[in-house]
This record gives sequence, C-alpha cells and structure tokens, in this order.
Amino acid sequence: MKGIDLTTRFEQFAPRSIAVEHDPIGIQIGDLNRDVHRVMTTLDVRPEVVDEAVANNVDFIFAHHPVMFRPAKNLDLTNPQNAMYAKIIQNNITVYAAHTNLDDAEGGMNDWLAAAIGINDVEGLVDLGSAEHPFAMGRIGNLSQPTTVAAFAERCKDIFNIHGLRLVSNHPDQSIQRIAILGGDGGKFYPTALAKGADVYITGDVYYHTGHDMLSAGINVIDPGHNIEKICIPHLASLFRKWADENQWAITVLESKVNTDPYTFI
Repeated sequence: MKGIDLTTRFEQFAPRSIAVEHDPIGIQIGDLNRDVHRVMTTLDVRPEVVDEAVANNVDFIFAHHPVMFRPAKNLDLTNPQNAMYAKIIQNNITVYAAHTNLDDAEGGMNDWLAAAIGINDVEGLVDLGSAEHPFAMGRIGNLSQPTTVAAFAERCKDIFNIHGLRLVSNHPDQSIQRIAILGGDGGKFYPTALAKGADVYITGDVYYHTGHDMLSAGINVIDPGHNIEKICIPHLASLFRKWADENQWAITVLESKVNTDPYTFI
C-alpha cells in the first residue's frame, strides 16, 4: 500500500474540513505516494521518537501533534529541530499529522477520553459546524454514580497514569456527577462547560489567571496535562489494524513507546 491509501481512509474518519482554521494538519515531511510497510503511531514527533522509528525500520509516522507548527527559517543542522527533519528525510520516513480534526471527529480523541473517564449520555461540548454538518470540540456527560471533586481527581491520576495534576476548586469535597472534557489546551472553553451544567471540567494547560477566573465562576477544573492525549497512540493503531484487515494492506502497525511528556513531577 501507499501512504495516500492510509490518509485517504483516515480523512473519511476525521475530515480535514473539521480542523481548526490554519491548523497545519496533513503531510508534514515525505511523500504520500511512497510504499508503506511499517507505520508507527505517536502523540508527538520528537528526536527520540524518530530514533525509535529508525530503529524499528518504520517508514510512516502518524502523529497527533504536527511536527511543523512553525515553518523552519533555515536548514542549519546545528538546530536540533532541523537535525530531526534531516534524519526523517535521510531515512525516507513520511510524517503525517492529524490534530484538531482528530480531536473533533466522532469516535476520535475526545470520545476516547470521555470513554476513559467513564461518562455516559455523552454529547458534544463546544458545538461547531452547521446544522447540516454538525461536529463538536470536547465532550460532556454524566458519571454513573456521584463522587467528590477530590476523589474524582485522584481517579483521573489512575485513569491517565500520571503522578500529579492540578486541581482548581473552591470546594474539593463537593459532590459531582456531570463532567466535561476537552483534550489539549482548552482552558478558554470553561464558560461553555459551565453553561452546559458541568460540575467538573477536565482540560490541560490552564493558565494562572484563567484559573482565578474559573474559581470566581465556581467551576471545578482538573488539569491533568496535555500529554493525556497519548491515549490516541493505541486507539489509532487499533483503527489502522482494522482498516488493514478490511483492505488487505500488507502493513505492520507499531505504537510508540517513547514518553514525550516534557514534565516530571517531583
């Protein structure tokens, strides 16, 4: 099979049209017309991930976060980012990224996160699109049983396999049941979560002053970090294996094992 076969099928699942405007999704490096034999799924494309791909003879990296958020100003290979680009090219690896289109897709990133935290009656959080073609960023739903803010925050540490998180709450002992979640940097959408009745809003990268605004608004917020989106790695791999069986693609699908979280809790 060729890279274009995989990306064409993927874009039926998560159309480019539902990505946020100017999000640099799609082909990042390489050629989608090359033959593909070994695909690796990853959250981020970092030098260690590229080393992992080379060691495993991977010829296609499928990432959630675009490797080229900003254009390179030069190709000075003393710059680690440029050196990584060069290594990708030298090893004939194609890199493709699905970012906000994967976030918003039905059955995509935010549905995977919603399933992980165990909410029911799930619906979209931030409604986008049109009446003819609706889609949403984030998800909101209800726990089967009420719990407290503090207890649910502890549960999130186990669910996402993290050693720490940030809790924004005036009342950690408050009973809660309705939960909203938005993977990545979603702090600015807390008013929508509040308007839709969320007792708790889970998102990453909450800014200091936004945290103050959240406290004033009376919503409880759990910030487990951006890296919880690594949940995409096994889910994407599972999708690709399913499509490979359906289409008789002769590919091997690997899951990156590299921890790309830049933060260490001490």
